[in-house]
Order: sequence, then structure tokens, then C-alpha cells
Amino acid sequence: MSLRRRVPTVSALLLAGVLLVAGCGGTANPAPSPSVPPTSATATPTPTPAPAWPLTGLPAPSAADAAKPALVVKIDNTASSAPQLGLSSADLVVEELVEGGLTRLAALFQSTMPPVAGPVRSVRTTDAGIALPAGGVLVASGGAERVLRALDKAGVTVLTGGGNGLSRDHSRPAPYNVMLDPAEALADLPAGAGVPTGAYLPWGTPPAGRPVGGAEVTFSAARTSSWTWSDGVWVLDGDHAAGGDRFGPATVLVLRVALRDAGYEDPAGNPVPETVLVGSGAATLLTAGAAVDGTWSKESVAAPLTLADAAGAPLHVPPGRVWIELVPDSGSVTLR
Repeated sequence: MSLRRRVPTVSALLLAGVLLVAGCGGTANPAPSPSVPPTSATATPTPTPAPAWPLTGLPAPSAADAAKPALVVKIDNTASSAPQLGLSSADLVVEELVEGGLTRLAALFQSTMPPVAGPVRSVRTTDAGIALPAGGVLVASGGAERVLRALDKAGVTVLTGGGNGLSRDHSRPAPYNVMLDPAEALADLPAGAGVPTGAYLPWGTPPAGRPVGGAEVTFSAARTSSWTWSDGVWVLDGDHAAGGDRFGPATVLVLRVALRDAGYEDPAGNPVPETVLVGSGAATLLTAGAAVDGTWSKESVAAPLTLADAAGAPLHVPPGRVWIELVPDSGSVTLR
């Protein structure tokens, strides 16, 4: 096999000479590189919001705690309910009109569960708008079939009947003797059920209001809730809570609401009213011994409440425990 030698061409020889001359002349200054604008360092990450309880806006120990299920418990609010148990553990309480001009409570529990709560009473269609933003688990002694169907259609889980943590306290007269063991009710919930969908109220710092010492919130001729500002909380005069088990809210939120006929009567023949908790209306925020006027709105039964002040700017509720009064337009609110 013959070997072939590559013979350098004239062009190659000339190129080699040029390189040699350049090498003998020393190192040439390199051409300046184009300037590159300095780039910023890694973008500053958005801080993760501190975990807060959805029903109070107060700091929660962890995000996992803030995602615990909540229970909305219907509690009787007449003299026959005395003593009411468990209210001191509630995060938030809603008072709504029922038949006969009386009221009933929806007590919302999440951050703290009492050993027992009650006496537990029946549901109303209004309760969908109260329960859904809080996770949609409602505890009641029962309800009219049409109401239970409406709540089911709205996506509310109703815990009622035997089991579900409900039992009768035979030292009390019926129907004021159905009591709830919240721990037992929670133990039977499917994983992920009952978790609030977000902040229940628009938590934040409200504007300064005009000083007030109390309020008379009249639902009907049969029911007026009288509030007095005392030692940093609002005190409900003549309530039915057990001694040491009173709910002392930092804020009372009064919403003026429309009423309509629910379309059925209670066992005594009284027509049952239904509070319309969708739409908008006037609102009064009572906090820190002051009153702020504004409006409320709610786009759907599952939507949270939105508040605005008299100028239309967002109205915030200070974090803490809140009592919401759903006062019919036919009622009245007198500040003192």
C-alpha cells in the first residue's frame, strides 16, 4: 500500500508566514467585547402569607391548622334553650329570623371545638348562604323535606338524625335536648370535607367610625338583640348562654336583608320566613366602640360577603370574633 503525502499549497505557506510575523510582534490588544448590561440577581420571591384562621382572620399555628374542617351548628335562641352550651368556643355566630318572630343561631366552629354544643335545632334554606363559604357542613336536628332537598342541591352537607355526634340530653325537655359532640361529628367527615373556601369576611383595618356605646337590633316585635360595648367586647344583654360560656365578639356586623315566604309552615302553623342572603343591602360595622356605615353584597349563596363603606371603598372587618345580625328590612337598628 503506497503512502500519499499532502503537499502544502502556496496559500497555506503564505498564511503560515503571516502568523509567524504576528507572533514575533508580541501579543496584540484583544478587540473590546460589546458591553452587556448587568442582569439582576434571582427575582425576589413573593412572601407566603402567614396562615390565618378563615373564620376569624387571626393568626393560625400553621397552614394545616387553617385548613381544618369547620362545623356550622344550628342552635336554639329562645329561653327554652337555656343554658346554651359551646358558644364561647365559636369563631363566628350568625343570628337569623325564624317563624313566630323568634331568632336562631348558626354557630361556626373551626379554631376551637367545644366538648358539647347545643341545643341543636332545625335548618332553614337561608343556612346555605351561611354554611357554604365556611366549608358547607351544617349540623341540625332535622328540617322540612323541601329545605333538606334545597340544601343538598346547593351543595351543603347536613349532619342530622342519629349518629353524626348528635344525641339527646334527657335532662332537657324535647325538642330542646339535641346536643352535639363536635369531635365525633368531625371524625365521620370524609377527608377534605368542611374546609372553608377562603376568608369568611374581608379581614383588615376598618376606617374610624363614630363613637357608640351600644345598639338595639330589632328583628320583630318578639325579638330585639341589645348590645353594649364593655371592656373591649360587645355584650349581648339577656342572652341564654351558660355561665362562663358566653360568646364575646370584638365586632358586631349588622346586615339589613330582605325576607320572603319560605312556602311552608312550622308544626304550630306559623309561616316560615326565609332570609335572602344574596344581593345587597345596608350594613353597619360595630367595632372598638364605634360604628361605620356601609353596604354589603353577596353574588351567590356560595360567595363570601363583600363590604363597602359609605364612599364605596372596600370596608374591612378587624380580625377577631364576629357576631353577624341578619336583620330584616322590616326591623330596625338603633345606635346609642
